[in-house]
Formats: sequence, structure tokens, C-alpha cells
Amino acid sequence: MTRSELMAAIAARFPSLTHTDAEVSVLLILKATSDSLARGERVEIRDFGSFDIHHRPARKGRNPATGKSVQVPAKSVPHFKPGKELRERVTAAASQAIDAPARGK
Repeated sequence: MTRSELMAAIAARFPSLTHTDAEVSVLLILKATSDSLARGERVEIRDFGSFDIHHRPARKGRNPATGKSVQVPAKSVPHFKPGKELRERVTAAASQAIDAPARGK
């Protein structure tokens, strides 16, 4: 699902909202989430999951083209951990998709 598909789904689900209202809502949620992560804060959405920052230390890497050793700087990267309900729904949907072809035989 893309951001524009999400906006359209929200506008369709809530007829009292215009497409512009749905767009503003989605953009505000995404901006608040990214701003919190940029400040190093954790973002938790119950039953969906949590976003956190993982810090990767500096390390030695290798340039695959030349084979030379290079220093890779430390960095912080966003990390998503799905919530229990989301994990269970995805697992159930995946197992149904795997079982569906077997039932058709």
C-alpha cells in the first residue's frame, strides 16, 4: 500500500472526511513519527508495532570493486518491530495463502 492508497482508503472509510482531510491526517501522522525518531524517541502504535532507532557502531568494511579496506562510520537507523496482533494476522494470512493451493488439488 502506498501513501496515496492509504489516503484514499481513509477517505473512503470515513465519508465525512474529504480527500484533502485524509491527506493532511496521513501526512501529519507520518511527520510526527519521523520527527520523533529524528529526536531519538521511540514511537509505539498499539496493536501495530513500534519504531525505534538502532545505533550501528563504526566498523571496517571492504570496497567490493577494489578490495581495499575502508572505514564505515557509525550511524543510526530506524527499526520497526511489529506488534503481537500484526504478527499474528500476517502469519495467519501467510499460512492461508500457502494452504490455498493445496486445497485446490
